[in-house]
Amino acid sequence: MLLFRSFSDLLRPLAVAGAVLCSAVLQPATPFRAGIDVVPVYATVIDKHRRLISDLSKDDFQLFDNGRPQPIALFSNDVQPISIVVMLDRSGSMFEQDDLVTRGAERFVLKLLDSDRARIGSFGWEILIAPSDFTSDHTALTDALRHRRQPSAPSPVWTAVDQSITAVIGEAGRRVVLLFSDGHDAPLRDQRRTDVKDLMRRAEVSDVMIYAIGVAVPADSGNSGPPGRPRPSPLRRHDAEKLQAPDENLRKLADISGGGYFLITWGTNLDDAFARIADELHHQYLLAFTPRSLDRKVHDIDVRVRQSGMVVRARRTYLAAQGQ
Repeated sequence: MLLFRSFSDLLRPLAVAGAVLCSAVLQPATPFRAGIDVVPVYATVIDKHRRLISDLSKDDFQLFDNGRPQPIALFSNDVQPISIVVMLDRSGSMFEQDDLVTRGAERFVLKLLDSDRARIGSFGWEILIAPSDFTSDHTALTDALRHRRQPSAPSPVWTAVDQSITAVIGEAGRRVVLLFSDGHDAPLRDQRRTDVKDLMRRAEVSDVMIYAIGVAVPADSGNSGPPGRPRPSPLRRHDAEKLQAPDENLRKLADISGGGYFLITWGTNLDDAFARIADELHHQYLLAFTPRSLDRKVHDIDVRVRQSGMVVRARRTYLAAQGQ
């Protein structure tokens, strides 16, 4: 759990708490630092037409800890800087999507603000995350996307997500993992295997927001094979019914961590999905509250909006303990 040392430390970075976020000019705030007594909750609000709502006030929100209403100690809709690992599936089942994935991820990188910091990951025969440090340099990030691309390979999905959380967990402020995958975990025998149940438990307490783009792939696409194996044949129009749905755990990870889930189909232009996620990350609300007790238990969080027709996405749990 990310906590702040005091209200003065928490308030200092916010020159105008509760200011309305203007989508035309994004002015990011200073990232928050870890402390010991305030729980931050980042929330995305959309209406029934899936439009982002960014002009709500503190009084529009209600926040509950284990079902008990909590005073909102701090509220802001200023843009909060992000530290993000963009983890891309380069396994055999995704091989045909390789160029589409790269172009979509490049668009996402170009929408990052100067205050945002990122690393690019991929998984297949290896789990790679580059560059060595988080950076706001768009050129370095696009280079990481274009180079060290892996041949068709196995699919250690959950281990890749786990290592992405490990990579970003020590960063200040809002931490995010963006995963693009079909979610079908299929590592080789000599690759580390992470149980998705263990990953879910980590997502409950780590205060890392997980976004997932789940793609439906041909049912006969391969997950493993020797490096340099031939690309699978392009999906024919009449084969659409043979698509295999993404693993449902992609959505569950996104839901529990307060991120978002986007379902796309084979061969879809990914630019819109990646761009939508960048927009969401720059149009979120920060709500902070003081926990009643630090009992070292996992607590449920429920964020609601008083206005009808609104949907809120926010983290569902936190660990009530110091130093998390």
